Amino acid sequence: MYEKELKPSNSPLFFKTPDADKTENNSIVQCTLCPHMCRIKNGKFGFCLVRGNINGKPAIPYYGKLSAASVDPVEKKPLYHFYPGSKILSVGFFGCSMKCPFCQNFTISTNVNPDYKSYKPEDILSMVKSKGGIGLAYTYSEPLVHIEWVSETSKLLRKNGYKNVLVTNGLINGEPADTVLEYTDAANIDLKSFNSDFYRKELKGDLEAVKNFIKKASEKIHVEITTLVIPGKNDTKEEIMEISSFIASINKNIPYHLSCYYPAYKYSIPSTPASLVFNLAELAKEKLNFVYTGNTGTGDTDTLCPSCGETIVKRSGYSAQIINMNRGKCKKCGFSTGIYV
Repeated sequence: MYEKELKPSNSPLFFKTPDADKTENNSIVQCTLCPHMCRIKNGKFGFCLVRGNINGKPAIPYYGKLSAASVDPVEKKPLYHFYPGSKILSVGFFGCSMKCPFCQNFTISTNVNPDYKSYKPEDILSMVKSKGGIGLAYTYSEPLVHIEWVSETSKLLRKNGYKNVLVTNGLINGEPADTVLEYTDAANIDLKSFNSDFYRKELKGDLEAVKNFIKKASEKIHVEITTLVIPGKNDTKEEIMEISSFIASINKNIPYHLSCYYPAYKYSIPSTPASLVFNLAELAKEKLNFVYTGNTGTGDTDTLCPSCGETIVKRSGYSAQIINMNRGKCKKCGFSTGIYV
């Protein structure tokens, strides 16, 4: 199946062939995109399922194969401070660099399908133009493992005046991060815990790499951060305060989203009580200016000026209305919110 249906395409980035592993017929290639640093044998794929080795050479045969596409409110990403009330075309992928046992999109993150249509960046530009909206969100499954397609598409969209948004787990090494951020405008980055063991053992990720990506991205683009609160896993007051302190050490105006978990994939832990998320959000507000709650049915979704308390963005579900803000500043007191409008 591999040889017949999947062919190398375009130019793979962030691979190398270690000299010690070169043989005449069976070279190993090493992917340097993320901390897994996968050493991939001929005819095999790395941890993410989409970056591989064909005939001893780096291969990205899933280039442009999209698992989903739809037009969403930008608030659904969630991004609350990036063009509130706007629409954005969202596309999904296959594979992932982590293996979260509570993944809501596990059907595409833990599987691949070579039969899906491949889209060129030019195809996506045409879709964005026809659908309207501010640009493109790379989401649903992990976009960073498709860095070649994401980088080429985002460059083309930027050239044509559109915005690029990443919704990502943030698991990536430094040099690739610089590459993908060059034409990115905003990102919502999951910070799933502040416990290195939880990241490593349960998620197959690396907390320090994610923290480093958050720091780097915050210097270059608009960033918002999300934590899915899971009972018994990352729901202590101490952990949420650690996360909030970390975010505040970068910029206390970074929006922080705390969301309720629901059973999915391999996790049967009961759903997170909304009251717990509300209480943790109040703690996070001690460190951060903008804290929001999600998946609760009700909760903190309006944006209030941290200086005077005025409501500056009113939200109902995924709809948003700017009511007391001018060019990102509170009309009442002049506080600069950092919100893109």
